[in-house]
Amino acid sequence: MQDSNVLVQMAPGTQAPATDQETDAGRIVPRNLSNREKAAVVVRLLLNEGADIALEELPDLLQEQLTHQLGQMGLVDRVTLTAVAQEFADALDGVGLSFPRGLAGALDAVNGKIAPATAARLRKVAGVRQIGDPWQRLREVPTEDLAEMAKAESTEVAAVMLSKLETAKAAQLLGHLPGPTARRITYAVSKTANVTPEAVERIGWSLAAQLDQKPAPAFRDGPGERVGAILNQSAAATRDGLLTALDEEDADFANTVRQSIFIFAHISSRIQPRDIPAILRGVDQPVLVTALAGASTENDRAVVEFILANMSSRMADNLREEMTERGKVKQSDAEEAMSQIVAAIRTLLDEGAIALVELDDNEE
Repeated sequence: MQDSNVLVQMAPGTQAPATDQETDAGRIVPRNLSNREKAAVVVRLLLNEGADIALEELPDLLQEQLTHQLGQMGLVDRVTLTAVAQEFADALDGVGLSFPRGLAGALDAVNGKIAPATAARLRKVAGVRQIGDPWQRLREVPTEDLAEMAKAESTEVAAVMLSKLETAKAAQLLGHLPGPTARRITYAVSKTANVTPEAVERIGWSLAAQLDQKPAPAFRDGPGERVGAILNQSAAATRDGLLTALDEEDADFANTVRQSIFIFAHISSRIQPRDIPAILRGVDQPVLVTALAGASTENDRAVVEFILANMSSRMADNLREEMTERGKVKQSDAEEAMSQIVAAIRTLLDEGAIALVELDDNEE
């Protein structure tokens, strides 16, 4: 009885299958195959063995050529199959190092290892369609940036973008869009039923190309965050004076700066009570006593009570005694000690050990 797999591989114009005796005994020398035919044999062999081959990562032209070649192969005798498999195994054994093909592949290999400005410039130089899934790259873009792209594109393109994102990120994207825009895009999703995969891919590459054309920022943080970080370390009088001046020049920017500022007076409203012990472990005792004893404003005194209330009663009593013995503290010394406590908090924030309490937009 003939092997059903042989019957499946029979194609019009091919010779009738030989018997096992004719195939193995009659053929001693393997057939002379081209490299393309050998590739088809290897792929077919791996697929028969259940291997998961990422053929979709090949360029479209190679995928088409491979598919056509698979359809033209007909039957391959065992001697030829063994020779091709052995040649493929020998080639793999001889590989010492594999490099990506082309500038686009090289850029993917060194992504995050070279300067963003250099990577952006080289991507423009590459000027070729990259291999892979453009939507995978777009899914890694911050939601705020995706929202800006969606507002700049047509409603139909934005609807395709929304459909290709994970559900959670798509919901975040809608939250960053104006209400009318979000409603138009959401409704446009209902019109995407007949969009072809080719069109979705073209849209993805078009959007990904915008990322390459966007100049790399010179600073990691925004202007408001940078000014806020500077004012965090400034004296209170300097900070208040600059914020008043910014209010007069640009109220919106001044508000952005205020949201980026974290000072000693914000501890009671932005720090979780459970995080106080971890913060105090990073502060020297004399510094803590100076900061607490030097609290003069109502907000600073509220922070003192907040800190004392979230430690053991014995430690709180000891601190109160030391504060009393410390007596009057110079304002400059108190501000320096408070800055050191804030610096300890920022270190824990950068390490991810603690997190600030998020405030509503109408809170300061």
